[in-house]
Amino acid sequence: MKSSKKHFFFLSLIFIIIVHLISCAPQFGQVVISQPDEYKHIYEANEKTILQATARIFKEKNMGSNVRIDRENNRVETDYIIQGDWRTKSTIKVKKLSWKEREVVLSVTTEKKTEKGWEMRRLLDKEQYINLFDIIDLAIYEEMSKID
Repeated sequence: MKSSKKHFFFLSLIFIIIVHLISCAPQFGQVVISQPDEYKHIYEANEKTILQATARIFKEKNMGSNVRIDRENNRVETDYIIQGDWRTKSTIKVKKLSWKEREVVLSVTTEKKTEKGWEMRRLLDKEQYINLFDIIDLAIYEEMSKID
């Protein structure tokens, strides 16, 4: 029963993300930026759990290739994954705020191939980052349940 609720939640979340992307279709990838957007979120979990959960999400959502966890610097990074004229890589940095809170800084870098070379574009808006943080939140709870 819990498994079907979890699947329903994931499918609903994916549907919401797709709807948001479709609603932005006219602007989709048109905004050129000079540096990648970064968004922050605070979780009540330890660094190891956040890093594991995020690495899993990056792999599952195909948000880059060669997902690496850098435990020394509390980071998860990917290499670029190329799909047609687009390439994407993702990064998170985890910073300890208190004994129970950690700040996560998420950045998804998306570039489009042009005649001048790769040009950085904004593909995700704030709403998509919020949805991604929600997915990471669920993955953190799943990671925490594995530890117990």
